[in-house]
Amino acid sequence: MNDFPAIQHIIHTRRTTKPHLMNGKQIPEEQVKELLQLANWAPTHGLTEPWHFVVYAGEKVKEFCQQHANLYKLHIPAEKFATEKYEKLTHMGDLASHVVIAIMQRGKLPNIPVLEEIAASACAVQNILLGATAMKIASYWGSGGMAYHPAMKTFLKLQEEDLVLGIIYLGYSDKTLTGRRNSPIHAKITYMK
Repeated sequence: MNDFPAIQHIIHTRRTTKPHLMNGKQIPEEQVKELLQLANWAPTHGLTEPWHFVVYAGEKVKEFCQQHANLYKLHIPAEKFATEKYEKLTHMGDLASHVVIAIMQRGKLPNIPVLEEIAASACAVQNILLGATAMKIASYWGSGGMAYHPAMKTFLKLQEEDLVLGIIYLGYSDKTLTGRRNSPIHAKITYMK
């Protein structure tokens, strides 16, 4: 059995769907758990499995969004504060079913480079995104707001060497998005024979 066409289709049709394009329908918890199981099969050097996820569901989605907006309000200098951004962060998850914060938690093997731990965790996120596509679930992997700010690490009680890799919004959308690449793959390859 050749699964390549199915995998190829999922990869080609994975799209970033901004949370405001989601429709508010809730994802069954079992499906979210299945997506997280896919994440756990990412490649990992030394089996450190450095990915960690904080999942918000139900009313906790709106609660997190309000907390995220409050972090912005508390930690951004007054001259840089934008009311529109505060409001956007407050309502970012209004139509999302779940919010998942993706984290790289440094493994117990210090000889493994941090870059490899980040790459492994990013692969875990990609597994979630591809699994979501296969389940017809919309996804958005965002890095805006306070995602990379030290205040978010404090909020999440992370260690100094841990990193937030972004905030994933999951839900359903009535929109079908199309994608494009800026250049073909052959323009990005140096092939040595």
